[in-house]
Amino acid sequence: MVDVSGNYRSILERIAGSAAKARRDAREIRLLAAAKSQSVDAICAAIAAGVKLIGENYVQEAADKRKLIAESIEWHMIGHLQRNKVKQAVELFDVIESLDSLALARELDKEGAKRGRTIRAFVEVNLGGEESKSGIAREQVSVLLDGIGTLSHIRIEGLMTVPPFRESLEAIRPYFRALRELRDQLGNLPVANVELKELSMGMTHDYTVAVEEGATVVRVGTALFGPRIR
Repeated sequence: MVDVSGNYRSILERIAGSAAKARRDAREIRLLAAAKSQSVDAICAAIAAGVKLIGENYVQEAADKRKLIAESIEWHMIGHLQRNKVKQAVELFDVIESLDSLALARELDKEGAKRGRTIRAFVEVNLGGEESKSGIAREQVSVLLDGIGTLSHIRIEGLMTVPPFRESLEAIRPYFRALRELRDQLGNLPVANVELKELSMGMTHDYTVAVEEGATVVRVGTALFGPRIR
């Protein structure tokens, strides 16, 4: 059996160590449990250990799990979101981390208007230019945010990225630094519904470096749960 609680404590210790190295307050950094393909029992063990954020990649998988998990936690959509899944996603998730187009923003805004609520979202940035990954190019982010400024039922709270995989953590570091610098550059945009406080970056292999470079949310799966069950 995987010791989810012990893994959780170990991850928090490593986050604290990285935060101290960067002279940051570890309380600024939240651990999101990336639960793709993990069992309901494993997710409940993570919640019992102290996890407050759960991330899912697929709408239907999240729907199935939410029927069985009653705990009050925050659910994040961290996988690519198709526009035909927006209605269901808005019902399931508290935050959409994978917003990558104005068309998707408009769909989210429309569903928010129907419900009389503001949809919280992060913009996903594809810093590596990888065709296999979703996300908007760095150069297009400011234009997207300007467009979102015309929408009244969506709020952009931060940026998210999944950098290219590299064995060397130092080879990944520049991508995390680039996202932080982009956030800093865009921080003073005069757009009422955009406040880029969050940087969602870093996974099991590289979250310690992400913390050193400014991550406020790290999305950790394998280090918490062990290998995926399928």
